[in-house]
Parts: sequence; C-alpha cells; structure tokens
Amino acid sequence: MPPLNTDLMAMTAKVLFTAKTIRLPIKWKKPNYQFPQAFNPSQLMVPLNPPTPPFEFFSPTANKYHVSAAASIGKKFAAYIDGICSAVGKGVDFFRSTAYLQGMQIYASLAIGTPGCLNAPPIGPTILAAAPKATKYEEAYSKAIANAIGTRWFEWQSGLIVPGLPWYPPFVSFPGPITPPTPNTPQPLIICPSTKFASLSTPALKSTMIRQLNHKHAPHHKDLFDAICKAFILVFMIWLTQQNITNAMGFGPVPTFAPPVLPAGPVVGGTVLPNPGIFVS
Repeated sequence: MPPLNTDLMAMTAKVLFTAKTIRLPIKWKKPNYQFPQAFNPSQLMVPLNPPTPPFEFFSPTANKYHVSAAASIGKKFAAYIDGICSAVGKGVDFFRSTAYLQGMQIYASLAIGTPGCLNAPPIGPTILAAAPKATKYEEAYSKAIANAIGTRWFEWQSGLIVPGLPWYPPFVSFPGPITPPTPNTPQPLIICPSTKFASLSTPALKSTMIRQLNHKHAPHHKDLFDAICKAFILVFMIWLTQQNITNAMGFGPVPTFAPPVLPAGPVVGGTVLPNPGIFVS
C-alpha cells in the first residue's frame, strides 16, 4: 500500500511558507540618506530571488547583501522542511508496519470495532529520531513537530471505529463449527471514522506544536508550524483514501452448526487475530 506522500508534503509546506512573504531582515528600515553611499552601485541593485522555493524569504531591497541573506537562509529552511517531512513519513511507515486490530467482534459478515480497536506504538519517537537536529533551533522545531504529530496521531488512532463493515462474506453461512482465520475484504481506511478525528486538524496540531516548543523565540516558528500542519493534513487525507485495511485475519464459532439439520450457519461472536500487517500488502 502507498506510504505517506512526503514529496507532496514538503512541496506544499514550502509553497505555503513562501506565501507568508516574510522579508529578511525583519522590519528593516532604511537607516538614513547615507545608506546608499556605503555600497558600490553594483551592490545596490541585484536580481531579486524568485518568489518560489527554495527561496522561502524575500529581501526588503535589491541590496546584494539583503538578497544573499534571504536566499541563504531560505535554502536552509527549505532543506529543513524536506528533512522533517521525510521524518514524518518514516513515522507513518512505522505505524503501518506495527499497527494491529484488537477486541474486534464479528457477526456473520460484519466486523465491529469500538474506540481502542486500532493499536500501535507511538510514532513520535520515530519521527524525532529521523528529524533534522543540526542546530539548536532545528532540534527545537523537530521536537515540537514530532511530539505534536505523535500525540495527535495517537489520539486519532485511539478513537478509530470499525462501523460494522462487511469484511467476511463467507461467514454469513459457513459449513463448519468454527471458521479458520480468514483475511478480510480489503477496504480503504477512510471509511473507518474516529471519534478523535479533530485531533488531526490544523488548529489542534499547530497549537500543540507551539506548546511543545522549548525555544519560544525560535525564528518564524508559527509560520513554519502552520505550513507543516496544513501540508501534513493534506497528505494525510489523501493517504486515508489510498491506504487499505487488509489481512485482518478473522475467525469465529458457528453455534447453529448442527448437521444434517443445519449444515451451515453464521459466525456469532467472532474476532480478529491481533497481528501486525493490516496496512502492509
């Protein structure tokens, strides 16, 4: 099954961040009439950076040093966004490889799961381990993003429901006292709602990132978090439509099986083996 589209996430985040039109230096004002005299004419008018990634920042003037600083810092932010998006993808891959269903109920063909039926280890530590941490600010950003996505993701998965889906057609009338473990009919994850779906919204994620940030003066963190959150929600929603639930091995008793009078019957009170692999084809 497809992993999270981290390339799309990174591209979207960089476009959204660039759209903030942040100018470096921030709140720059022309010092006085002597300012132009401090530079050669060739330094006062150079081509501006194009308003596209990797130039996430704009310069307030065409001064060579303003343009160069905006370009240099912009490239560093672009590289950071690429790195953190890749790390988020690794966290989701970890979830996909370890998630399993527990406490499921099967009646005839229908599978029912209440909140808590989807279980997996937290993904925050995996994201943080793979995230950029070359500077103190990168480390601060990464900790905030990893902890926020990890926390909110766990809330979403804990609230997930399997709402009586027809996963096991053979269980409607099975010719035996108990069925063998049988894989479910694959269906997209998006048809399983979550009572905590709002946990993976931009406001919830962004506010959690800001609270988790241990460097409150880290530059541009609110704009960065906003771009990351919106890009993540976009690719998460796409992933939900593409990610199938598969290989959920269901089994259960057939209490009405009584040959030759009743040679077949429906499963009643079945369940699903709690084995990882339901998101990996």
